[in-house]
Formats: sequence, C-alpha cells, structure tokens
Amino acid sequence: MSLRNAHGLRVIITGASGTFGRAFTARLQAQGAVVVGLDVNADPGADILACDITSDEQVTDAVAQAIRMLGGLDILINNAGIGGPAPAEFAPGAEVRRQLEVNLLGTWRVTAACVDALVASRGRIVMLASRMALLQLPLAAAYGASKRALVAYADALRMELGTHVGVTCVYPSSVRSPIHSSTTAAGLSLEGMSRYEPLDGVVDAVMRAALSRRPRRDLPTSARGALEFFLARHVPALTDRIVARTLAGRAGSGAFAGAPLAAGVVARHEAVVSGAAR
Repeated sequence: MSLRNAHGLRVIITGASGTFGRAFTARLQAQGAVVVGLDVNADPGADILACDITSDEQVTDAVAQAIRMLGGLDILINNAGIGGPAPAEFAPGAEVRRQLEVNLLGTWRVTAACVDALVASRGRIVMLASRMALLQLPLAAAYGASKRALVAYADALRMELGTHVGVTCVYPSSVRSPIHSSTTAAGLSLEGMSRYEPLDGVVDAVMRAALSRRPRRDLPTSARGALEFFLARHVPALTDRIVARTLAGRAGSGAFAGAPLAAGVVARHEAVVSGAAR
C-alpha cells in the first residue's frame, strides 16, 4: 500500500500517555510528523496536554490549544479507551457508564471539536475500535458495546464528512497492556480466550490508516485478526459457537473460581454438565 509522506503532517492523538499512544507518537515523529497528545496525564515535555475526554469544557479547551500549537490539523487518532469487567447479566452500573463515557462519548466529543480543522485540511480520522466491536467476548459487555457503538458513530461520520475527511476504523485483537488489569484483578481474565498480537502490528495498521493515499474503511491489525473480522462479519453463528465452547472450557476448568461476577456463568455451565451426565 502506497503511503503519504508524514513529514510536516499535524496530528492529535488521544490517550497519548498510554502504551498505544506512546507507540503511535514515536512512529509518527520518527517520520517527521508534528504530534500533540491529549491525556488525563499531562506531559508538557512530550507535548501532551491535560484533557479528561469525559469533560465538555476540557475537550473544547484542549483541542483548541492543540490546534493552535500545530497551526491546523491533518490527522486525528482517537486512541483513548478503557476496559473493565462488565457481565451482561447485571444492570449497568458505574463501570459500564465509565466505559461508554470514555470509549464512545469521549471520542465523539474530541472528534466534534476537531471537525472544522479537519474539513479545512481535508484530513483523516483514525478510530481505534476493537475486534470486540464484531466478535463479543463474555464478561466484558460494556467494552464490546462501546466499541460497536464507536464503529456506528464512525460510519455516520464517514457519511457526513466523507467528501472532505477520511474515516478509518482499526481493529486490534488483543495486545498486552494495562487496559486488561482491572478485568484480571476481578478474576475474569480472558487469557485463554485470546491470542495476543504484537504492538508493532497495531502501529503498522494505524500508520496505514493515517497515511494511505486513499482512506480505508476498516483495517484489522494481523492476518489472524483479518480472519476473525471476516468470520465475525459473515459467519457470526460460527464465531458464536467458537466463543461459547471456549467459555465453557474456561468455566469448567476453574479459571473463574472465586470471581463473584462470573458466579452465574459458572453455575449455569455446571448445571448443563450435571444435567448431561444424568
């Protein structure tokens, strides 16, 4: 795929202090782009502005400051996101609202604040979606719902801005990073349900999304991810069965022992096994 020269391109990256954000920034800066980051953790030395993307006021002020610093805007990379345990069987609480607020509405806020500058430059928007936007894993309903909604938002944005701005969704599968910490701490680790991919593959896909001469609609981040993406979109019943079988194995192996949020899942699988044994 032919890529544009990044030299001099003006870029905003959200979640710039995190694992992905630092990697995207390093790659773009190495290619000559000028990057300003937004993050709840500011770092003036690295041109990362303090910004809580759940705040209307902070987003408005930080985006305006970033665009002034850059002298315009060519690329927005919506990278900020959080995960956490959120089984679908429970009523939505603070954890669910937090993930929707950051992953969906935070991205929406930042994008809206950048629209005029991106239209003026005929720029590019890159959305960090997730494999879970299409292939939902159990015990993490809020994350999957937020990412699926993010893709719907990107689709609407593409229809409205597509004459002037390219919009691409990138679909990482699973990369080792602190985003999984709270799920692991709750005893709901999906370690056996996901195969980790290297961070470099995600960075490569984001660079293709940001710098391709013609905007791409969707970009998985690995060959395996591309296969999962295809199956989840075209043969969802098959991917449902694969995930369900893997979950049954995890529940039966004691992987969720002592995890209150998974107690219902474990009990229901035990009931099925005991019923089949009669």
